[in-house]
Amino acid sequence: MNERPGSWLPKLAEVGERLAEEWQSARGAQHRDPGLPQPHELRASDADRERVAQVLQDAHADGRITLEELEERLGVLYSARTLGDLAGLTGDLLPADQQPLNLDGKPVSAIFKKEQRGGRWVVPAELAVTAMFGTTKLDLREAILQNRRIVINATIVFGALEIEVPEGLEVIRVTKDKTIRLNKRPTEPGAPVIEVHTTNLVGEIKVKEPPKRKRRK
Repeated sequence: MNERPGSWLPKLAEVGERLAEEWQSARGAQHRDPGLPQPHELRASDADRERVAQVLQDAHADGRITLEELEERLGVLYSARTLGDLAGLTGDLLPADQQPLNLDGKPVSAIFKKEQRGGRWVVPAELAVTAMFGTTKLDLREAILQNRRIVINATIVFGALEIEVPEGLEVIRVTKDKTIRLNKRPTEPGAPVIEVHTTNLVGEIKVKEPPKRKRRK
């Protein structure tokens, strides 16, 4: 039976994702600190509460929840202390990729495609990333870092890892032989750091920094 052109790509991508999971599992969580608070245990900010409140208000406006449900959830919202408390309030209102908070900390894999993680998400102290014949993009501009030192275990095979950072966040690449600083502009001493650990790199790592501020005359 003849297959349509390109019909093998989804199967190949599935195999690639399984291999990536096995590879990352084999590498193990060498840098994980069991004493760190888990993403759902991190304290919520007022800005986080407002994000969730907006989703609840929109859900009431289009009839997905009643006024009574809105008031009940807002009561929980403004007494919530952790991100986990907030995340549970919108789980039935939006798809996973549209949630105002992302706490899952799962590996990010792009196999023959482009995969992105951004918005308000918790970057775990150790994150597995794969880019095989694809591009993985991590947008850290609104992210919450679980630790001031984040280790990204990157598997890149004819692919690319793109990292967009806010001001004051340093990115370095660590290999067996050397450490390379990937930021073009200086950062303050003691700034939070993203360590990209690679063993075999057949691709590229790009860091996008915020525009340079213009000096006032």
